[in-house]
Amino acid sequence: QVQLVESGGGSVQAGGSLRVSCAASGRIFGINTMAWYRQAPGKQRELVARITSGGSTNYVDSVKGRFTISSDNVKNTVYLQMNSLKPEDTGVYYCCAVIDGRRYWGQGTQVTVSS
Repeated sequence: QVQLVESGGGSVQAGGSLRVSCAASGRIFGINTMAWYRQAPGKQRELVARITSGGSTNYVDSVKGRFTISSDNVKNTVYLQMNSLKPEDTGVYYCCAVIDGRRYWGQGTQVTVSS
């Protein structure tokens, strides 16, 4: 059984920084991609950033230049460093990973940015 456990998040004022982490554990043979999604109140869940096993990354336009996704393949962990946070970044951030051909989700962690 594979589990994704998120940590980090919290509350910060606009312009501040936060980092969220997600560790995959369990019976893992290969991680294809790891990603962060977010869901703001009343809105659909959206992809924020994704990283492949080869290190390729992509970001939603609204976070380019402010957020950085990275991974530690030994620890099966993905990180999202969020700088210059804006109130519109507020939401529940979910880790998502494609592992051995199956998609898994974390439980979500709240990020709140106040103006």
